Amino acid sequence: MTKKERATFVINTLKELYPTIPIPLDHKDPYTLLIAVLLSAQCTDVRVNQITPLLFAKADNPYDMVKMTVEEIKDIIRPCGLSPMKSKGIHGLSAIIIEKYDGQVPQSFEALEALPAVGHKTASVVMSQAFGFAAFPVDTHIHRLMYRWNLSNGKNVVQTEKDAKSVFPEAVWNDLHLQIIWYGREYSPARGWQLDRDIITKTIGRQAIIKEYYKKNPV
Repeated sequence: MTKKERATFVINTLKELYPTIPIPLDHKDPYTLLIAVLLSAQCTDVRVNQITPLLFAKADNPYDMVKMTVEEIKDIIRPCGLSPMKSKGIHGLSAIIIEKYDGQVPQSFEALEALPAVGHKTASVVMSQAFGFAAFPVDTHIHRLMYRWNLSNGKNVVQTEKDAKSVFPEAVWNDLHLQIIWYGREYSPARGWQLDRDIITKTIGRQAIIKEYYKKNPV
C-alpha cells in the first residue's frame, strides 16, 4: 500500500469501530477541559476523571480557583502527579484568564500556549475539542501508532504531528486523533500487545515491527 492508501484504510477502519467518539476527559466547558488536560500530563485519564470532580466541586471557574491557595489546589490534585508544577499553573492561568480575557478561555493557540503550564498539546486539545478548530494533538498512543503504521518516522511528537497533518485530510483531524487514542488503548497498547487483535497494524504496519513481534511471539 502507498502511504495515502494506508491513511485511507486507517480512516475507514476507525470510522467503523468508533462511529461515535467520546471525549476521554470529563468536563463541562472550555475552562474545565483546560484544567483536565493540564492534569493529564503524565497521568491517566481515568485518574484525572477521579480527581477533577473533587477540584471542580470547590472551583469550576477561574474566579473561584484564584480564591484557593496553590497549596489547597496541590493537596487535591496530588494523585495526578507533578502537583507542585500543576497547582501553580492552574492558579496562575486562572488569574491571567480573569485579568486578560474577562474570565473566558482564549480561543487561539498563541494565547493558550502563553498560559502557565500549558504546552502545544494541551492547547491543541482545547482548540479542537472545546472550540472546534482543526488540530491534531499527539499523545503517546498516537505517537506509537503513527510509527507502527509506517505513517511517521517516530523521531519525536513534533514530527509525528507534522506527518499526521500531511497524510490525513484536515476535515477528519478532530475526530481522528480521538479515534486513534481509543484504538491504541483497546487494540494496540504499548504493553500486552496482541497483533492478531490489532487489525490496522496487522494490515498496514511497519514490517520490521511485525517481524519482531512474531519473533518474540511465534505462532
